[in-house]
Amino acid sequence: MPGLSQRAQALVDAPPLAEYILEHFRRVEDSFDPEARPGGYIPLCIAENARRTDDLLARLHRYVPEVTTRCLGYDAMVGNATFREHLAAYLGRAFLGRTFAPEQLVVLAGAGTILEQLFFALGDPGDAVLVPTPSYAGFWADLETRDDLLIQPVHRREEDGFALTIESLERAYDTCSRPVKALLFTNPDNPLGRVASEETVRAVYDWAVGKGIHVVFDEIYALTTFGERPFRSIASMRDSLGEHAHIVWAFSKDFGASGLRCGVLVSENEAVVKAVDQLAYWGATSGHSQQLLSAFVNDADAVDGFVSAMRDDLRQTYGRLTKKLDAAGLRYLPADAGFFLLCDLRDRLEAPTFDAESALWQRLLDEANVNLTPGRACRIPEPGYFRLCYAGIDDQALDIALERLGRVLSP
Repeated sequence: MPGLSQRAQALVDAPPLAEYILEHFRRVEDSFDPEARPGGYIPLCIAENARRTDDLLARLHRYVPEVTTRCLGYDAMVGNATFREHLAAYLGRAFLGRTFAPEQLVVLAGAGTILEQLFFALGDPGDAVLVPTPSYAGFWADLETRDDLLIQPVHRREEDGFALTIESLERAYDTCSRPVKALLFTNPDNPLGRVASEETVRAVYDWAVGKGIHVVFDEIYALTTFGERPFRSIASMRDSLGEHAHIVWAFSKDFGASGLRCGVLVSENEAVVKAVDQLAYWGATSGHSQQLLSAFVNDADAVDGFVSAMRDDLRQTYGRLTKKLDAAGLRYLPADAGFFLLCDLRDRLEAPTFDAESALWQRLLDEANVNLTPGRACRIPEPGYFRLCYAGIDDQALDIALERLGRVLSP
């Protein structure tokens, strides 16, 4: 039997997905059920929001269309014209602050596909992309697996409040051994669950453009905010994004609809949009998903009502979570966006090492059957931090997960 190609064998030998995700898929069929599996697996590691799934489905059911001829045939691979028109109008009023032309939007099968194809257009194999850490763990798979780019971490540290500074950007840029072609900046932040200040967003834009590199603003949690600091998109701060700035968003987080596979690129760079269009055939969004979501975002009352209810739910769930963490004596970094926070478990490590962090992660799996995101996967430079995602399960499962964690982590 013929063997695999070298690149395929490399994927098999070293899967690009983080170990906590692989472990999640191994255990997910044995998930917690209060009747059938009371000791079952509880994932607190996956950034999904299932809190208002029934509400979303009820709203979407109003628009579930018959499959049309258009859905069955080829259409524009970057999204059909009607959908992009409706989407441009909705995103403009929802958080972008102004309406972009439909031709400045690209719709593909999820934010990961958008990122992979966008960065294919921005860098050549071996080039580098700056990513502030702590970071979403999946960026490494998105950019390094097939694009063959190198992510250069821009380390933020706890003693500085994990703040991103121009000095840290300069340091990462100057010490990188590869040509730096872009900066990927996430706001609201994953895994910190924080909204960046307007001052920081403007400074990031000015620094990148001043360096002559692209800056990609990952605004996938733009609507998932519940704290006192409002989110402002870079698009609302400038009359034009210019040739070097681009925005990425998707339905997966703000609408808890990752399975519909619909991510969006917003860019005023005509050449970049054209280049991504040439790749879009391999990552197009289903025509049926486009038809459904187009009708949804075009109904202001329905879509706005969902977002408002979602924010209220997250605010309440976050408050419930933090009270229980406080009662259990578990430290965490406060959040005001997203549906996760960083737990500071440094005092629960056997030693201040990443091996000890890995051992604690495994112990929580083995003894509590609860999966957290270890800080190493988020490229946190100091061991002992764990991301806790709290919106992918119901209140009962969350309470039981926290009780289990409390027992294992008790001094």
